[in-house]
Amino acid sequence: QVHLVESGGGLVQAGGSLRLSCAASGSAFSLNAMGWYRQVPGKQRELVATFTAGGGTKYADSVKGRFTISGDNAKNTVYLQMNSLKAEDTGVYYCNGIRVTSGVLANYWGQGTQVTVSS
Repeated sequence: QVHLVESGGGLVQAGGSLRLSCAASGSAFSLNAMGWYRQVPGKQRELVATFTAGGGTKYADSVKGRFTISGDNAKNTVYLQMNSLKAEDTGVYYCNGIRVTSGVLANYWGQGTQVTVSS
């Protein structure tokens, strides 16, 4: 089992910055990819940034150039540095982990952390 815990959310003014952290425990070493998603009321959860299984990164178009995903393997932690925040970045941010075992994909989610950007 994999346990993901996010931290670092909060209230920030437009133009400001926040850094989210996601600490993975349990069988975190077996994860094939980790990333960040966000969700606002009434909308589907959407990809923000992720490490791909091949070791690359992928970003939503809306955050390219402003957000950076990074990781610390020694700490089993993934970060999301968010700069130049906009009101539309407001939402609950979820850490995601994916594990593929014998062709079967398993998704793991953290509890989410609220990010509110005031305009």
